[in-house]
Amino acid sequence: MTERTPMTAIADMVILNGRVRTMDDSQEVAEAVAVSGNRILAVGSNAEISSLAGPSTRHIDARGGTVMPGFNEAHMHIFGGSVALGELSLFGIKGFDALSQAVTAYAAANPHLPLLVGQSTDYTILSEEERVTRHHLDRIISDRPLLLVAPDRHTGWANTIALHMAGILEGRDVGVGNEIVMGEDGLANGELRETNAMRPVASMSATGGREGLGVGTGGEPEAVTAAERARDIAILKNGLSYCASLGITSFQNMDGNLYQLEMLEEIDKTDGLPVRVRMPFHMKNFMPLSDLTDKAVAWRARFDSDKLRCNFVKLFMDGVTEGETAAFVDDYAHKPGWKGEPLFSAEHFGQVAAEANRLGLPVAVHAIGDGAVRLVLDGYQASIDANGPRDNRNRIEHIEVVHPDDIARFATTGTVASMQPTHPPGSAGLPLEPYLTFIGRRRWPYAFAWKTLVDAGAKIVFATDWPVSPLPPLHCIRDAMTRRLWDNDMPDHRLSLDQTLAAYTKTSAWVEFMEDRKGMLKPGYYADIVVLTGDIATVASEEIANIEVALTICDGRITHKTQSA
Repeated sequence: MTERTPMTAIADMVILNGRVRTMDDSQEVAEAVAVSGNRILAVGSNAEISSLAGPSTRHIDARGGTVMPGFNEAHMHIFGGSVALGELSLFGIKGFDALSQAVTAYAAANPHLPLLVGQSTDYTILSEEERVTRHHLDRIISDRPLLLVAPDRHTGWANTIALHMAGILEGRDVGVGNEIVMGEDGLANGELRETNAMRPVASMSATGGREGLGVGTGGEPEAVTAAERARDIAILKNGLSYCASLGITSFQNMDGNLYQLEMLEEIDKTDGLPVRVRMPFHMKNFMPLSDLTDKAVAWRARFDSDKLRCNFVKLFMDGVTEGETAAFVDDYAHKPGWKGEPLFSAEHFGQVAAEANRLGLPVAVHAIGDGAVRLVLDGYQASIDANGPRDNRNRIEHIEVVHPDDIARFATTGTVASMQPTHPPGSAGLPLEPYLTFIGRRRWPYAFAWKTLVDAGAKIVFATDWPVSPLPPLHCIRDAMTRRLWDNDMPDHRLSLDQTLAAYTKTSAWVEFMEDRKGMLKPGYYADIVVLTGDIATVASEEIANIEVALTICDGRITHKTQSA
């Protein structure tokens, strides 16, 4: 048996008859786990663990299913995702008629909503050639404001009444990297690119768009009534329960503001958080460098428990490829002369990265195009030059395209690749176009190239970017293990099952400096455990998403349980 920690010899809970994947290299597989309080007491055989049970010990029969560390979703958006659970999903909808039917039915069922919102709207929902405009949406509904949002949340489409009520029908300067697309008639054509363009419409929603402030401005709502705050907390609680139902015991949020932190703090003090939360300070390009000391460092000191932490800095370097707001080294393949515009200059970002790292704050940066990825790597090198070598555990989020000259720089700068197996076109129901045409054939081998990066020495974490993609980790793991090639001569970027599970458990714990207490089933570590209904190691990769979560345990507390568990 694995050596016990100096705790009581009687377990509060034992999980027996499992295929235990500890993610601990010293004891990779076992049969059973014992829990005492909020910690792992021991891992071993059924007989060894049964000997730790007393009269009041709770027995869990895993029935041959996988028992492993709880999933750590390394990149998601809890407030926006929680709100989206109650909004119209257009996932998988194709064609104008199907779109019209879905929106019309939703509008009829929700007569009092001030803004109708449809999420997960494919860029090619009408066809591969035709983009949505306000005129299409007016044909569906013209007397109520309507906003459709792309899966990546970087582009929206609004009908005429929504644009008029938001005051942007005639257009508006929305800043670098953002655009209200104008039509030939001199009016907005309905397409809104990036947060600044979408916010005027989104703020008309039932939540006032508060769920978008953490990612859009990094700031706080101007005024919130007690009833609005209570409603927002209820929405967050529902989202947190949803996370627990999927086997998630930790997540790392990629937008943040004080409003979200204080609501999560209240939930933790009252009901207790069912999931461990890591939140960032969201640094925008218009913020002074002093905000890192005045806000980020102060928030780190205030929110510093193992259930709720705010200890890193998040930034955006560019937008998305389909919206033509990602930044590339060379031109877009379909648009000569256009590379995209980065949101930070090289000098500005280098200053931010160096100062954040000097203060002990890791940095995570959204970078889609290879030009944005290069700028971030340059900034991390600038931080090393300024501060000397440090264990920063800085990250780049998404890395949809990496330039071949920059692959080795991930290892030399110690930069973590934070990637989403649900994002490659052709995965998770996503269309191939316009993405493949926009990046061009010569970039295909370097798109979503997670195995290339791992083989070059980079550490990697996996996630879904929920609500951009469906949240279930088992679906994401399935997508990672079954990724299809875009052409016969493309490199196979699939990792092994062990590497993929590590990217969802122990490496995700490592990137947040918690590898000494979670991410493995090991004596003394937190009892953050998921029990699955099947053996993930023996089922076909295509069937992984059909496995269900039977039981989720976070901090020694059962946070989700099926009737059969």
